Amino acid sequence: MVVGDFPIELDTLVVGAGPGGYVAAIRAAQSGQNVTIVDKGNLGGVCLNVGCVPSKALIQAGHRYEHAQGAEDMGIKSENTTVDFSKVQEWKGGVVNKLTGGVEGLLKGNKVDIVKGEVYFVDKNTVRVMDEKNSQTYTFNNCIIATGSRPIEIPSFKFSDRVLDSTGALNLDEIPEKMVVIGGGYIGTELGTAYANFGTKVTILEGTKDILGGFEKQMSSIVKKRLKKKGVDVVTEAMAQGVEETENGVTVKYEAKGEEKSIDADYVLVTVGRRPNTDEIGLEDVGIKMSDKGIIEIDKQCRTSIDNIYAIGDIVEGPPLAHKASYEGKIAAEAISGEKSEIDYLGIPAVVFSDPELASVGYTEQEAKDAGYDVKASKFPFAANGRALSLNESDGFLKLVTRKEDGLVIGAQIAGANASDMIAELGLAIESGMTAEDLALTIHAHPTLGEITMEAAEVAIDQPIHIVK
Repeated sequence: MVVGDFPIELDTLVVGAGPGGYVAAIRAAQSGQNVTIVDKGNLGGVCLNVGCVPSKALIQAGHRYEHAQGAEDMGIKSENTTVDFSKVQEWKGGVVNKLTGGVEGLLKGNKVDIVKGEVYFVDKNTVRVMDEKNSQTYTFNNCIIATGSRPIEIPSFKFSDRVLDSTGALNLDEIPEKMVVIGGGYIGTELGTAYANFGTKVTILEGTKDILGGFEKQMSSIVKKRLKKKGVDVVTEAMAQGVEETENGVTVKYEAKGEEKSIDADYVLVTVGRRPNTDEIGLEDVGIKMSDKGIIEIDKQCRTSIDNIYAIGDIVEGPPLAHKASYEGKIAAEAISGEKSEIDYLGIPAVVFSDPELASVGYTEQEAKDAGYDVKASKFPFAANGRALSLNESDGFLKLVTRKEDGLVIGAQIAGANASDMIAELGLAIESGMTAEDLALTIHAHPTLGEITMEAAEVAIDQPIHIVK
């Protein structure tokens, strides 16, 4: 503590201003708490600045370019379509700036004090916040930790100008001729697809037997089919071994099927997972229980082993999803206010902005069976939907998982166009305890992709209209 550093007393302190932290701060303020939020980086965290939002902007720009090439089967031809990639990046940056500026306005509008600096925990009621010039001590009654995560760096692939993490891949000033992606999870698949749409020759190296391991094989196989059409090479059971860098590119060495191989590219993107930002902020000194990997243990109200300290987002158990962090942030803020809110992850969707999109909520068929449910899985294909055909997007299906005894909807999976938007209705169905009959009786506008949900529900109650049993 510097001389004259008198502690500033706070009611509720939120550490981290990403989609978990800023949402927690706003909900806490709405609940009558006096809230201060601290972050060493930009408001909005990884998600708004170098994650969810800019990646989807880049993916959308890639789709626009791909569509601008024409569609000969629809009678549309195009010549000399070009990309000004600096303009693409400028537009992407504008999207990010609008949203981060919006977050600042929301925080200030809810009377949340914003402090910039790096936090270090002194004890269970005290932190020190440091910036480049000063150090200030704060004491708090309650604290919500929402420090997020960062990309895992492989020792043999140290990040550099040519060895990129997701942030580096999003901020390239050129469209690469060739790119190698290490890791076929959702980040690698999304960014690999985006650059493939711009014309980059992409190779994905995945260590396991399949890409997108968190999704059913029926779903990932549709994505692999599209990737192949885009000229993307997917090499599974491939172990990346090292990289040689030159001024103009890289040579990636890997092993597949017992053979040593190498591939040249302009860049290599490493997407092998993320590490929680729980180190170097003093949590061990406070006595907060964590796993060996730095994951903080919490209860049903996001409370850590220290009663007045809560943790949310990527630093707790579960997938590193922005909407999961936001949800947990609300629960933690409400718990501090004495409400009985508790986390329930069944209705949290998972989405991949691949081509086509993948989305899942609740149980998969196998997960439901493993949990002891007697279930029925009912599928309806996009190819039997008028809107999907008119969009020239007939690949995919919707699967509804229902309990046999009463038709209760307990899960759903979608592989197809606009799956990211369609999954919301199914999440609502699970949250509100709806049955397949409820969905089937809900009148859906025609012609829309939303009808696929109704059609799958009609399959579930053995009354399908647009496919033959």
